Amino acid sequence: MPPESTPRRDLSAWGAAALVFGSSAAVLVVELVALRLLAPHYGLTLETNTLVIGMALTAIAAGTWAGGWTADRVAPRPLLGPLLGISGAAVALTPAVVRGAAAAGDAGLLLLAATLSILVPGVLLSAVSPVVIKLRLTSLAETGTVVGHLSGIGTVGAIVGTVVTGFVLVSRVPVSGILVGLGVVLLVTSVVVQVAGRRGRGDAVLGVVVALAGLGAAAAPSGCDVETTYHCLAVTADPDRPDGRVLVLDGLRHSYVDLEDPTHLDFAYVRAMAAVVDASFLIGEPLDAYHLGAGGLTLPRWLAATRPDSKSRVSEIDAGVVEADLRLLGGELPDGVEVEVEDGRLAIDDLRPGTLDLVVGDAFGGVSVPWHLATREALAGLRAGLEADGLYVANVIDHGPLDFARSYVRTAGEVFDEVALLAAPDVLAGEDGGNMVVVASRKPLDLDRVGDGLEERGLDWTSLTGADLAAWAGDAPVLTDDFAPVDQLLTPYGR
Repeated sequence: MPPESTPRRDLSAWGAAALVFGSSAAVLVVELVALRLLAPHYGLTLETNTLVIGMALTAIAAGTWAGGWTADRVAPRPLLGPLLGISGAAVALTPAVVRGAAAAGDAGLLLLAATLSILVPGVLLSAVSPVVIKLRLTSLAETGTVVGHLSGIGTVGAIVGTVVTGFVLVSRVPVSGILVGLGVVLLVTSVVVQVAGRRGRGDAVLGVVVALAGLGAAAAPSGCDVETTYHCLAVTADPDRPDGRVLVLDGLRHSYVDLEDPTHLDFAYVRAMAAVVDASFLIGEPLDAYHLGAGGLTLPRWLAATRPDSKSRVSEIDAGVVEADLRLLGGELPDGVEVEVEDGRLAIDDLRPGTLDLVVGDAFGGVSVPWHLATREALAGLRAGLEADGLYVANVIDHGPLDFARSYVRTAGEVFDEVALLAAPDVLAGEDGGNMVVVASRKPLDLDRVGDGLEERGLDWTSLTGADLAAWAGDAPVLTDDFAPVDQLLTPYGR
């Protein structure tokens, strides 16, 4: 009897649907979790997302082609168990391998580990669908029905894998737990498939690999105290200051907090912002402030301590960051500080017009200001929330040609009457990268007083405004909701 006449008895319709659904879902789980696993080492930029998606699509294409080619040349049924089992072992090993490569400090090794962590399971899992289709086909007359049916099921599986990972798993389960757990599920499925097909049980070795992978994932240094929805978060102590703590997100130092002294400001850009605030408002005067991004709540705490009765509303998209702040601060926020877990761009629409003295922009994904908070429309919303003599200060990080900083300055100039830029001279000259502070208002800025404040805080920073700032910004593009290539401006891509 020809081999084509037996598949329906060897693999049921329900079994075929479950395998295609599950393998397709698993590919998307691996892809999305890989973004979180790699974020501490490569950041959450558009380029990182593009690279991971590109590798995942490459794996899907290669696996689909290889699976179909192989199924036409060898008996397809014995392929299913090894495809699932080996992919399970590869997925479970991923956290230990990637974090081990990162700990070794070799950039090339890390890139290789990151690439293989997506390609290997992606290729193997994507090969499952064409193998299953081969098993379900008994005649050419039903090719369209079988292929269409199983392809549709595979697409639904991919959708479910995406939704469950993005809305449920990442926010509740550590990255290592997701990957090791998925590896265990794939291995168990492999055993079931092997037993159902009355094949030899060669999964014991893979089971040992998955068990060791789980131990390795638990032991491998992740650099995280906790994996939040958006970040690998850690809090480190300052060896030179007993009460000093640094909030580290995805491997980058984001905030410094002195637990006992909220007036202590460590980061240079925060001291620059404080200098601007003190130069623009009466010392000790309470302010109504809005903060985009929580970080360690350094400036809200400083305002509460130096300007009693101030009110600070904070928008922070990552609930894990807020929880870390509460732990750091003993479970209570300073008086007058209110934190909402929300996307800042949506919160801008809820600001009451003309009510704020101060708006602080300090929201980041890696070193990048989220693009939708850097546009002319977003800044216009912030301007509308400010009183006539209100002030906007924003932290910007850029390097090299400073293309993004120049665009941000030009964009702010489209919205505000007065704009100034503060930074170290070598940063403004493009000789070194680092933090810059954009200051914007409807009223003239007293830069002499700001300069005195910078000097008092130990900063050898300079300022640009007016024609000098316009010349510095040049013809950089204005960022809008329709055109805001923030990540490309921050990197060599697109230049």
